Amino acid sequence: MPTIEQGNSVARRTDFTPNGQRMNIHAPVPPADNLTVRVGCRLIYDAASPVPVMFNLKPRMDAGRILQAELLRFGNDLPATAFTDTHDNTHFRLVLPAGRTEVVHDAIVSVPDRPDNAEFTSANPLSPHELPAEVLRYTLPSRYCDSDKLTNFAWEKFGLIPHGLPRAQAISDWLHNQIEYRFASGRPDLSAWDVIQRGYGVCRDFAHTFIALCRTFNLPARYVTGHLPDIGYTDPGSPMDFHAYAEVFIDGHWFTFDPRYNVPRIGRVTVARGLDAVNGAFATIYGAATLSYFEVWAYQVAAGAVSIGDPIDLSKRLDGTPEIRR
Repeated sequence: MPTIEQGNSVARRTDFTPNGQRMNIHAPVPPADNLTVRVGCRLIYDAASPVPVMFNLKPRMDAGRILQAELLRFGNDLPATAFTDTHDNTHFRLVLPAGRTEVVHDAIVSVPDRPDNAEFTSANPLSPHELPAEVLRYTLPSRYCDSDKLTNFAWEKFGLIPHGLPRAQAISDWLHNQIEYRFASGRPDLSAWDVIQRGYGVCRDFAHTFIALCRTFNLPARYVTGHLPDIGYTDPGSPMDFHAYAEVFIDGHWFTFDPRYNVPRIGRVTVARGLDAVNGAFATIYGAATLSYFEVWAYQVAAGAVSIGDPIDLSKRLDGTPEIRR
């Protein structure tokens, strides 16, 4: 069985050589009101023998986001093959050799200065027969979002809430207020049902439970993982990590919901989407390899102040306070 590692909890203009090394990027000039964020990670693995692995680290360029520079390096120029899965996530397949391997991703991304869902004013939910065919899979139970177990609970808690955005927001509010965020409590075997029973978890648990509860009402919901800088938000002081949240399809649009924080945020950089964390794992390992070092960064910088590959220097960080610095 493969080992799946999850982050607690993400128009492509980058081309890569077969080993995943950076090539030139010809990015358009970003809008003047966009902000600049640096995102990435450094991972070190130790393996006693060669181990096949898939990495899911490359950012997806959602609307308004522009990839300005990027570096993706697997060890000492290890050969890697890229492919796109059924959720349009980019994966890299390679074999970790015996010994120690360092994986580095570093990117500079221009992001809109608007908070989540700012472009939407209202929305009416669609019935299942009105949903696009490609969205229907996000109404069904999945490995970590076991909505079939939560039907009675969901209707008891949220059945009287108007359907659509009000109900989705009520679910997010309940999770934020009733489920304790407990740092480093994540486990790869917990489903949404399990999280409600134990009453605490990490961001991926909040996302799974939110998604499962939405699906009980036939609201299509999908899992999202990526980077979340603290733009216009006080730095909580915890180590930077990948972040997991959710999107709900209402009236033809995907709305962002993040019950971990439960407030609109600025500057999300998506890496992966899918049914649940299986589709959002940053690494899937087919064998025995130990993650010996794990570092993630996501923070706002001044445009032109940082280049990819530079040392991580938080003295250049602009975010982490309620003030939005432009």
